[in-house]
Amino acid sequence: MVVVVRYGFTNRTGRNISGPTAPNTGIDTVPKRPFGKTGDKVSILGLGGMFDIPSNQLLLKQSIKWGVTYWDTADCYEGGKSEKGIGMFFEKYPEERKKIFLVTKSDKRTPDGMDSLLNRSLERMKTSYIDLYFIHGLKSINELNGDTKKLAEKAKAEKKIRFFGFSTHSNMEENMVGAARLGWIDGIMMAYNFRLMHSGNMKKALEACVKAGIGLTAMKTQGGGQVNASSETELEMAGRFIKNGYTDKQAKLKAVWEHPDIASVCSQMPSISILMSNIAAAIDKTKLSSVEMDLLKQYAKETACTYCAGCTRICESAVYGAVPIGNLMRCLMYSRNYKEPVMAKELFETIPINERKKIADLDFSIAEQKCPQNLEIGKLVREAYSQLS
Repeated sequence: MVVVVRYGFTNRTGRNISGPTAPNTGIDTVPKRPFGKTGDKVSILGLGGMFDIPSNQLLLKQSIKWGVTYWDTADCYEGGKSEKGIGMFFEKYPEERKKIFLVTKSDKRTPDGMDSLLNRSLERMKTSYIDLYFIHGLKSINELNGDTKKLAEKAKAEKKIRFFGFSTHSNMEENMVGAARLGWIDGIMMAYNFRLMHSGNMKKALEACVKAGIGLTAMKTQGGGQVNASSETELEMAGRFIKNGYTDKQAKLKAVWEHPDIASVCSQMPSISILMSNIAAAIDKTKLSSVEMDLLKQYAKETACTYCAGCTRICESAVYGAVPIGNLMRCLMYSRNYKEPVMAKELFETIPINERKKIADLDFSIAEQKCPQNLEIGKLVREAYSQLS
């Protein structure tokens, strides 16, 4: 029998995993896992920095207290306010810096551009070094070259960064395999969730990265897509999760942590309640059953046509690169699934105006025919354009 408490559920062991008492016990903190071959261990739950950090300084303090010490941001998040908010925190609590595995990203690709943004990030965050420095949103492994490697080596020699890698929303599997072949990538952040984990290509990509010693961080772990309230699988899945004491969001995090080589999950947690709920899932030792994992897999299959899997080389080549379909799908995801219209608008406005203007008249039929997910690409990108223009 499930005992409903004020802030959450009691799991099959009788322990509350979603209420405030779990993080406040002073006993359990978020576990850590090795980050590839770096020698570092990182918290399996990471704090995503796409929110108003300057106004949420207490949340940063609490995240450390409860063991969320992997912090992720980027030069562009919140127009730079994310990095500045972290700088405010370190300026007030300099002793906390050594506890944090700090990650930020560069939107630039050229050595001069990356070096300039790196120095700006260091200044903004009031720190002398960054633990892991990413190129942001890599679409092709060909964006990395000898100059990139030299920049990374120079930054390491100057002790401005400790490790180097990239984040990727598009063509993740190809980028991961390519990085494993390069031999000088320390870490990768990629979309990974209950929808993507069963893909043969993703499994091969993970295996290649693990063999190469690359540290892996999962993002977009909730899997997006559209909720189908009439789905029998959805109803059975929700019922089982509640019975066993966790929400569907907590269950989806647990599914990702089932892979032992996913070092951390980067999750946007802009409120104490979300932070607590995710921490509760991280410290709870109850694993998803094989039946629950099978239900997630079945649900992913049933709703595949509502989720962009990021294989943009297929759809964007079908329209000859006229518009960035992948970015438009991300805009829609932020607006529709994350309920973050401001974030969606900011990403949308990075798309050149001349490309946006092509959306209304472009024929997406060939892209739709080639889409492995059977997405209604034309309808979806026009929805994004209509909402965000």
